[in-house]
Amino acid sequence: MIRSVCAALAALSLATLPTALSAQKVAYINSQKIIARTPGFADADAQLKKENEGYQAQIKAWGDSLNAMMAAYQKAEPTMTPAAKQAKQQEIRDKQQSYQQKVQELEQKARSREQELVRPLMDRINKIIEDVRVQEGYAMVFDAGNQAGVVVAADTSLDITEKVIAKVAAMGPVAATPSSSAQPDKSGPGVKPAAASTSPTGVTRPKTPPGTP
Repeated sequence: MIRSVCAALAALSLATLPTALSAQKVAYINSQKIIARTPGFADADAQLKKENEGYQAQIKAWGDSLNAMMAAYQKAEPTMTPAAKQAKQQEIRDKQQSYQQKVQELEQKARSREQELVRPLMDRINKIIEDVRVQEGYAMVFDAGNQAGVVVAADTSLDITEKVIAKVAAMGPVAATPSSSAQPDKSGPGVKPAAASTSPTGVTRPKTPPGTP
């Protein structure tokens, strides 16, 4: 999950800041380092991996069942009547549709669980970064650990990563969020899980259902 949970603070290089901003104080962080050393992250990561293994097992079971139905149809097809073929083909199509729907539901469930487990950590990190920014008088804080960013070089004296980590660690683990309270992410710029990917971390949806005629 550490690869998918990264910050989205900015997409600007320190070298391309406008002249008006260059006279102001700026700093940067490495969000991946902060997240990895945040109390509770390792537990959340382990829990998500465990749940995702269960999702993958379910997807495999559904795919195996669909493949078995398709194999049986192909074996019996030469001796089937046109009406029987049509009925079995429709049954297979219905099962394929059900398979796709179930996989999509699992993807949504995985996204919701990631939101439940990770969002409280991200909210805390974002608050601490903002507190440090205000206290130290920084105009902006950039994220050098964000893979989507373009910060390629910076003065290490501007790095406040360790300062943020120390404050995050001092607060201890975040209380777990009940499953029923998952809400869409409405937070603004800051350290956050990556934007919704094609599949949640660890949950892989086949491009086409197994056994497609």
